[in-house]
Amino acid sequence: MEQTYFRKGFGLKGQIAGSLSQDYHSALVASIRNGGYALTVHGLTIRLAKEFGFCYGVDRAVEYAYETRTKFPSKRIFLIGEIIHNPHVNKRLEAMGITILQPQANGQFDYSPVVREDVVIIPAFGVPLVDFEYLHELGCPLVDTTCGSVLNVWKRVERYARDGFTALVHGKDFHEETKATTSQVAKYPDGKYIVVRDMEETEMVCNFIEGCGDVAELERCFHGKVSDGFCFSRDLVKVGIANQTTMLASESLAIAERVGQALAKKYGAAMLDDHFRSFDTICSATQERQDAVLELIEEPIDVMIVIGGYNSSNTNHLAKICSAKRRTYHIADASCIDPESGAIRYKPVRQVDEILQENWLDESVRMVGISAGASTPNNKVGEAIERVLRTKGLVVPS
Repeated sequence: MEQTYFRKGFGLKGQIAGSLSQDYHSALVASIRNGGYALTVHGLTIRLAKEFGFCYGVDRAVEYAYETRTKFPSKRIFLIGEIIHNPHVNKRLEAMGITILQPQANGQFDYSPVVREDVVIIPAFGVPLVDFEYLHELGCPLVDTTCGSVLNVWKRVERYARDGFTALVHGKDFHEETKATTSQVAKYPDGKYIVVRDMEETEMVCNFIEGCGDVAELERCFHGKVSDGFCFSRDLVKVGIANQTTMLASESLAIAERVGQALAKKYGAAMLDDHFRSFDTICSATQERQDAVLELIEEPIDVMIVIGGYNSSNTNHLAKICSAKRRTYHIADASCIDPESGAIRYKPVRQVDEILQENWLDESVRMVGISAGASTPNNKVGEAIERVLRTKGLVVPS
């Protein structure tokens, strides 16, 4: 029987290694890492976080996409949405002849252009169960790049549904990963989920569990964030915690603790195991990058730059952490730094649109810290460093 599902690649690393290095490697970044994560040029110091950029899951997803193009040189290849949240990487895949399917206004994908002879790549975030089942039934080759950390969360959510626990997911209900994660409850007829964005929404749920909430207000707030037929009185009796892997780790842990407290208050500490489950499903790479910027901003940093797509959850959380202690600029790409005008385009934390800041690198700035989201390649970090130096009229030492 012809194999149509691929999850372990095609053994073509040797053939694509040169292209990957050319497209994403930075000799400058490698040099700074080898030099203790710091570079000083005429009084201006650049300090890199000790963990940043591509994580294992992103590396693997991009690598599999390149292998897929090499394996099927004459076939049409479709990618379900962005493979990761980085515009440079996705544009490069399009330049290789990979068609990126864009979600419709309702967030769902139209698979009508795809036929059995085509190849479909599943992104690092995964896809909802119904999408996977449709494509599997279609019989086209599926190349699954879903991150292993995401799969671990799916297993927990599936077990919750199997055992009659509602999955309370800390995440963004519109995010591809969260949609894929919550869909796993559909493997069981009575599977239920609810998505909370932050501690404020968690408090609403916990207050209701403790007997103080208003059903109408909950239904309004969580419209579209719960499974079909969700009943707040019935489906918050047994709760299991899960999270979108790229959320703020400290907040995920705090949410789990708060829900546990609410259920203990409602049913008694002695009965908590019958009503509450929580497992650490925080992605290690997300945790490491957040820990690294926390360490970096303890240094005498004057300005922090965080590089990554504006729709990248893990990048936004890095910027949020940094902005609490340091002047922070979240830029989508190195091109946001204009050495000629001395301006920088960036997205402020908790805002949607870019703004322009002139004279951001004035004479008072002696040390610039840099980090990058897990979907940002090293060459974009290297380009940003070069542009920072050029803004001050400096060049990278040869």
